Amino acid sequence: MTKIFVTGLKVAAEIGVYTHEKGKAQPLVVDVELDVPTAGATRLADTVNYESIGESARAIAAAGHIQLVEDFAERLARACLADPRVMRARVRVEKPQALAPHAAAAGVEITVVRG
Repeated sequence: MTKIFVTGLKVAAEIGVYTHEKGKAQPLVVDVELDVPTAGATRLADTVNYESIGESARAIAAAGHIQLVEDFAERLARACLADPRVMRARVRVEKPQALAPHAAAAGVEITVVRG
């Protein structure tokens, strides 16, 4: 099993439950790790292109306001699992401004396994 990962992906998203979070984009920092059976892969077509992870995250952000980082993470994990080669998706979403200046970030990490 191969681990494909993207760390520190910066995404601007309208996200949050509070009034002051509505109607404006906030930065998110996203880490994704995928388990993919790609032993012996020699062509991009034989594996998951990590650019697709960034594209999925940006598409989720562009789709409109999201209440919770948990929902963003779940949507991204499900988007990754749409590729039948992905056996497991671990998604971590940090919201750097959530507790500023008291903490560097707050967020969530989820793992979704196929089957």
